[in-house]
Amino acid sequence: MKVFKSGRLILALVLLPACGRQLVEFKDASADGPGNDGANAGGHGGGAAGRAGTGGSATGGVAGRGGNGGRAASGGAGGMGLGGGSGGGLGGRTASGGIIGAAGRGGNGGGGNLGLGGTIAVGGRGGGAAGGPGGRGGGGAGGGPLLMVVLTNPGNNTTASITTVVSVTFNEPLRASTLTSNTFTLKQGLTPIAGQVNYVTGSTIVTFTPNAPLTLGLPYTATITTGVQDLAGTSLAMDDVWTFTTSACGQGPVALGAAGNFVALAGSTVTNTGPTSVTGDLGVSPGTAVTGFPPGVVVGAQHAGDTPASLAEGALTTAYNDAAGRSLCPVSVAGNLGGMTLTPGLYKSTSSLDITSGNLTLDALGDSTGVFIFQIASTLTTTSGRQVILAGMAKSSNVFWQVGTSATIGSTTAFQGTIMADQAITMNTGATLNGRLLARIAAVTLDSNTIVAPAP
Repeated sequence: MKVFKSGRLILALVLLPACGRQLVEFKDASADGPGNDGANAGGHGGGAAGRAGTGGSATGGVAGRGGNGGRAASGGAGGMGLGGGSGGGLGGRTASGGIIGAAGRGGNGGGGNLGLGGTIAVGGRGGGAAGGPGGRGGGGAGGGPLLMVVLTNPGNNTTASITTVVSVTFNEPLRASTLTSNTFTLKQGLTPIAGQVNYVTGSTIVTFTPNAPLTLGLPYTATITTGVQDLAGTSLAMDDVWTFTTSACGQGPVALGAAGNFVALAGSTVTNTGPTSVTGDLGVSPGTAVTGFPPGVVVGAQHAGDTPASLAEGALTTAYNDAAGRSLCPVSVAGNLGGMTLTPGLYKSTSSLDITSGNLTLDALGDSTGVFIFQIASTLTTTSGRQVILAGMAKSSNVFWQVGTSATIGSTTAFQGTIMADQAITMNTGATLNGRLLARIAAVTLDSNTIVAPAP
């Protein structure tokens, strides 16, 4: 046996040959028998650790009580029990207490082994209560993590579009009543931005949607305050503040008005061959002819020459002229767009555009409000099997193709966005569209296609 003295504590190490175990005893020089309670110096709210309760005999003593909310809630500052002694017994959990905000259950009384090998229960909110004889140390006031922000969009010191929706992701669900225009704010300089705070109960994401588009090329500051709480009533430790700048060349979406209710709209006729599926409304005006349904299927309403179709055609003309008239920071493009990756903005062609060799990728760079507008003076054409690929949170509802004459989408092409053609639009066999086909004057022609209205 080896004995080490330090103050009033004697550390004795005994090797027991019969069982191969190593015994560790913390013994107070002035007492023997059941363990004394440790000093509750910190109180339940967390303070300095209480001293360890002294161990009993080798056959098992009474667990000492650690300082509640102190540095160790597992039977005192020690953490190694003797035969059911203070702190963590074999396989028990060491509860780390309030210093690092981590609590949990104290160790179960062991059978003479070291109180080692237990699990550290990190992330609690306070120290525990006293442990029972040979039993568990007091558990903390909870075991969940502290409330914190894990992601903001736009990110800090990034560039965003003028139609951006500001969002914050937390590490746990929130108390909905604490999410208001006072706890989630957006400012341009010292001027508050009016908007709506939205939260789905039980989720971890809260959004701020400005009532109007932001101003081009200006910095904005978003703030989540300590008034935000989780379901347990725990607040953020401090305000979370970040800034972003709107793009000097950002585009707002094209307002489609009544035309946005349709996924296929023509001026003269809508014709179909084969098992086409249209999810959304279909219409024609001033023409009245809709043919090929069945075998085609429309999951929505059909409007042939009626008032809704007429109003939609009028709205289409307004939207077409809006897209054609955009002039902020245009990027010149020509010929084949296949193989390119483009970011949100205005793209202008003085002739035709094609996707004939390789696929076109539209990358919003993480901004789900990024808008792509293509001004095409003449025709839009894709060859068989081509794709328009959306990346970086790009959305089909924010892609607009203004076509000066007619558009032809090749067989089995997978296309994205709203096509607004002055004349006709043709979808060849097997082509698919996540978007809209809106022809001002002439026909929309379909052939065994799948057309789905884009998500907002």
